[in-house]
Amino acid sequence: MKRLTILGATGSIGGSTIDVVRRHPERYEIFALTAHSRVRRLLEQIRLTRPRVVVVGSAAAADELARLFTRDDPRPEIRHGEAALCEVASAPETDAVMAAIVGAAGLAPTLAAARSGKQVLLANKEALVMSGALFMDAVETGGASLLPIDSEHNAVFQALPRDFDRRPAASGVRRILLTASGGPFRTLSPALLADITPEQACAHPNWVMGRKISVDSATMMNKGLEVIEAHWLFGAEADAIQVVVHPQSVIHSMVEYADGSVIAQLGNPDMRTPIAHALAHPERIESGVAALDLFSIARLEFEAPDIERFPCLGLAYQALRAGGSAAAVLNAANEVAVDAFLAGRLAFTGISEVCRSVLERIGTGTVRCMQDVFEADSAARRQALALIPG
Repeated sequence: MKRLTILGATGSIGGSTIDVVRRHPERYEIFALTAHSRVRRLLEQIRLTRPRVVVVGSAAAADELARLFTRDDPRPEIRHGEAALCEVASAPETDAVMAAIVGAAGLAPTLAAARSGKQVLLANKEALVMSGALFMDAVETGGASLLPIDSEHNAVFQALPRDFDRRPAASGVRRILLTASGGPFRTLSPALLADITPEQACAHPNWVMGRKISVDSATMMNKGLEVIEAHWLFGAEADAIQVVVHPQSVIHSMVEYADGSVIAQLGNPDMRTPIAHALAHPERIESGVAALDLFSIARLEFEAPDIERFPCLGLAYQALRAGGSAAAVLNAANEVAVDAFLAGRLAFTGISEVCRSVLERIGTGTVRCMQDVFEADSAARRQALALIPG
């Protein structure tokens, strides 16, 4: 029986994880669920999974959750705050941690899980984007195992040799090919992007995701952050990671080898597939995802990404090559800019403009410890806010 903590349980990844876990009650037990403020959704999940502990973002949220319990409800221990997140992520009672808190807020508990030697199922990009070398050091020194949940990185993981040790050349790996759907604006004229609304940006053609990650997909910043993540996960340099636009979202990513072979992982666009793969690794279990019907797909298309339409992708490569704190700066600027766009205070095209300006003004600094990461993150947020009207 594997005991699991789900960080970010009420998000789309958390919900999909619970769905997979409930299909295998003989294999998995939920130790802890965490959520920021969606306490009614959390209560539904408590009733389904009966965790021993739940963590919410604030004392007010904890009080609200406690008031919602009925006489027949299971009564887990309720905690709140970042320290409590780190406690459940590193608790002896948990074997594996699904790290699915969106944004920089997920960094501290994900690091805590790595340092305590857990099996870390990584759906939080920011842990690697913000603190790549430090995070990988924590995984190694803590004796943790790291399994990627992003569909692209999970696909690469499946296509690599079983004994791969983050040395691509030694394993005959030439390139990592990260596929991207191109989002809702793949064929839209760049001249029309300034008028895009949040509702349009959140309407992804293939995936059901939260609002922030949907906007990141629409700008292709999401793919840019995945390039940075792939660098740390697989030891590949920027020039050996190529983004391939694939509108059908059936091939989730590929690995090209020195002998000319290209190995791809295919499947329906459903996050339960990589979640089930990581939960059971190295075994395979039922995920609830329908079998892929190749005949109904009929064809698979590929094209190069348009950097004029998606400047955020170019900025991510720029930050990766710069090294140091540049990726943390870019990530922070993007979070602020996306929040402003969703609030109606910034045009869609303003997201990349803010990110570019913040990168230029702050640049990159040396990262020796987590304090350096947090200081770069804070400085970037202040600079981004200063650039946004209102």
